[in-house]
Amino acid sequence: MSEKETTENLFSIQKLYVKDISFESPVSPGVFSFKKWEPKIDLNLNNAHKLISENLYEAVLTITVTVKHDNKTAFLVEVQQAGIFTVAGFKQQDRNYILASQCMNILFPYAREVISDLTARGGFPPLILSPVNFDALYQQHTQQQKENEPETEEVKH
Repeated sequence: MSEKETTENLFSIQKLYVKDISFESPVSPGVFSFKKWEPKIDLNLNNAHKLISENLYEAVLTITVTVKHDNKTAFLVEVQQAGIFTVAGFKQQDRNYILASQCMNILFPYAREVISDLTARGGFPPLILSPVNFDALYQQHTQQQKENEPETEEVKH
């Protein structure tokens, strides 16, 4: 057997960290004088990954939350929660799934905690994000990619 055939699948966490963090409350302190707090929340999730070295990947989950009250931005918070992961021995499709879904499942609770802490430190009620089904998002993304692929005509010689 060759070395590639005997390679076992390996997935492990090497490091978890906050890569970037931002909190803005552009209408402070006026925002704190609202009698009734009825926020409108806009949540945006993005993920990315890149190869650092052989079988070592950085995966980054970016969460941007904009909270408006009376059509004014009460606060905006953005967190890039990152991790370094060893992913070895998997087929490309499985590796993509691990990086885009499983790594995000690991990173999300850390990002959620940072967002909750930042909003509380900003003088607002802690913003606790609902769980996210990254498996479903991954499936939706792969389905959209398949639908957007140009159809090729078969050419016979």
